[in-house]
Amino acid sequence: MRIYNTMTRKKEELVPVTPGEVKIYACGPTVYNYFHIGNARPFIVFDTLRRYLEYRGYKVTFVQNFTDIDDKMINRANEEGITVKELAERFIAEYYKDADALGIERATVNPRATEHIKEIIDLIAALIEKGHAYATADGDVYYDTHSFPEYGKLSGQPLQDLEAGARIEVGEMKKSPSDFALWKAAKPKEPSWDSPWGKGRPGWHIECSAMSMKYLGKTFDIHAGGMDLIFPHHENEIAQSEGATGETFAKYWMHNGYINVDNKKMSKSEGNFFTVRDISKEFDLEAVRLFMLSAQYRNPVNFSRELIEQAKNALERLKNARERLVDAEKNGTDGEADREFAAALEKYRQAFIEAMDDDLNTADALSALFELIRETNTRFSEPRPKAEAKAALALLTELTGVLGLLGKKDDIPAEIIEKAEARQTARKAKDWKKADALRDEITAAGYVVEDTPTGPKVKKA
Repeated sequence: MRIYNTMTRKKEELVPVTPGEVKIYACGPTVYNYFHIGNARPFIVFDTLRRYLEYRGYKVTFVQNFTDIDDKMINRANEEGITVKELAERFIAEYYKDADALGIERATVNPRATEHIKEIIDLIAALIEKGHAYATADGDVYYDTHSFPEYGKLSGQPLQDLEAGARIEVGEMKKSPSDFALWKAAKPKEPSWDSPWGKGRPGWHIECSAMSMKYLGKTFDIHAGGMDLIFPHHENEIAQSEGATGETFAKYWMHNGYINVDNKKMSKSEGNFFTVRDISKEFDLEAVRLFMLSAQYRNPVNFSRELIEQAKNALERLKNARERLVDAEKNGTDGEADREFAAALEKYRQAFIEAMDDDLNTADALSALFELIRETNTRFSEPRPKAEAKAALALLTELTGVLGLLGKKDDIPAEIIEKAEARQTARKAKDWKKADALRDEITAAGYVVEDTPTGPKVKKA
């Protein structure tokens, strides 16, 4: 597999630190609210990366953090008159609800910043000892960016350019405008912890360095996140981690592109800022996942109602293809499978793998998947050997599973199934009035019944 490395600005072959194992750290949400559609993209993309690597036989350790202490957390908790911990517990639970609906698998570890204060303090102490950080008289600790000659290497900007126009805010005691906080002295009505520099709390960047190295080691394979995190967050993580260890922090850096909404940058001021929870009230979030995967992850995507409708229709095509193959296997002939068809199935599998091996090109992988569907829809329009349908269904399940699609089954309530069966009985008895009445009841409940050669099929409307 070849992936685009932001650090080198080129595609490179993925060669893990430990053969057969891939260790990934992906930046997670700040849990002060429901996560928005922009957050959803990296969650979906890097969940798909993890799934694909496991599909290819790697053992994957996937770490995604929860930022559960920062200014936004503190402000929201104070507004609601609750503790920061209570706020975090609430929105971590809500994160899992939306993540589950998007088909995002649970991380190997979801570490929280507040549960790793010791590791954070130990890392800051090591940076001070090595001359990369300094404490101020008021209890703050800053990273000295001038102590790390390679600062700016990820974003491709020399330190003097990064400092141009920057200034030291009133009350700050840092040496240079580019220096950033590792530890913040305690303020009234804020959570705080004891440290060698007095009571305080960690800065944003240091938590990811401390937690990633705890669970993945000093050097791990892939660090992932949105393009907006390249600077300053990921740049600062590199300075902290490599300053402390003297070793390469992450071998590969993967960043997904931005999301626009109706061709405009998503922002609260534009009124086009949507949480995933908002979208779930109108659309199946599995369709949102398919939409996100319909573009190569590094390309920008435009989120619009029209495009989500298209993704919803594409998802229906996948579901219908699966149902058709289930029926074809159930009602097929007992003849032997066609060898040419088996070869054709392998061609689609290889086209899928080739696309995913090329920097996780899910757009081309989906194209291969829909070509498979076109082939099977044509082939199984008439009875074929059950073995062929079974093989095609297995491949469809295999490839959609890698993309995190078709994992949910539309559970139809028992009373709706009973009404569909009663309607079928009425139709056989030519009691059209009763059959129509039962259809109307099924429709009113939010379901549709379709008459097929193999019997009625009930679906959500």
